[in-house]
Amino acid sequence: MQTFLRNMMAVLFFGALSLGGTMMAPALLAALAGFAAVPNVALAAAPQHHDQVPGFYRLKVGDLEVTALYDGTGVFDPHWLNGTKATMDSVAKALQEDPHTLDIVDMGFLVNTGKQLILVDAGAGSWWGGAALGRLAGSLRSAGYTPEEVDIVLVTHLHSDHVGGLTTQDGKRVFPNADIYVGKAESDFWLSREIAAKAPKDAQPFFQSAQAIAAPYIKAGKWHTFSVPGHTPGHTGYEFSSKGQKILFWGDIVHAQRVQLQHPEVTAVFDTDQTAAAATRNQLLARLARENVLIATPHTSLFPALGRLHKEGSGYSWVPVVFTDQWNER
Repeated sequence: MQTFLRNMMAVLFFGALSLGGTMMAPALLAALAGFAAVPNVALAAAPQHHDQVPGFYRLKVGDLEVTALYDGTGVFDPHWLNGTKATMDSVAKALQEDPHTLDIVDMGFLVNTGKQLILVDAGAGSWWGGAALGRLAGSLRSAGYTPEEVDIVLVTHLHSDHVGGLTTQDGKRVFPNADIYVGKAESDFWLSREIAAKAPKDAQPFFQSAQAIAAPYIKAGKWHTFSVPGHTPGHTGYEFSSKGQKILFWGDIVHAQRVQLQHPEVTAVFDTDQTAAAATRNQLLARLARENVLIATPHTSLFPALGRLHKEGSGYSWVPVVFTDQWNER
């Protein structure tokens, strides 16, 4: 500290002389000497701040404004992955070397078309993940929008970490003016009380939460369905394009990114049809890497969960969007 102050005094004294202010140097030296005598008085007053910046990130896709919305961070249990013994042994080794290998963020994405606000997935709300998740509505407000302004919510599937943010635990719509769109097969499967009654015990909470979350929108006439195939019976990805640029919101094509991109054959217990999920992932990853498509993924190890795929050996690597505070109008 004393060395630093001596150096600062020399710099300030030189600056004062060079500006022709020779009479200022003694005053500066006196002030700094006084500061050196009580160095801890001012420094001890500033408390630490444990909160981060708001969880959103914007980019342009043609004329579209896309905002990534942070919902929270969790850890994917390795027991939720299904792969060969050799692959799972390599996962266990990777976890020993880096305990954050299976860390994932939960995300939703807002698309401002200039005419409508379209939300793709709504995060977990209070239906999944406890206090670790459920921040999407706050991230939305931090980004300058309100839930009341959202016109449409496109749902990739009805797992509660993707739709829990639609509805509060007491049955109120978080997005009161939004129409919800979901695959018909997805809606028919998770909202069926008959199918729920025959489902395994550990799957029951998914049915119960989906039905409770959908109920107020169905009652208001704001629940709409359409037909498609996927990871759950009607799992859906959404591709937007503008001025020749594309972005794909791919839902749960990948859960544990650092494992499944290197080993696309590895499935998750949440895949209703394990074989179809692996086949779909293999086909889609190859196309997206070949076409260099921008991807928005709800589960990744890196915020803002936007990036592209690069072919790497028998698998793929993730090339994340590089953070910039500059709004690119090109």
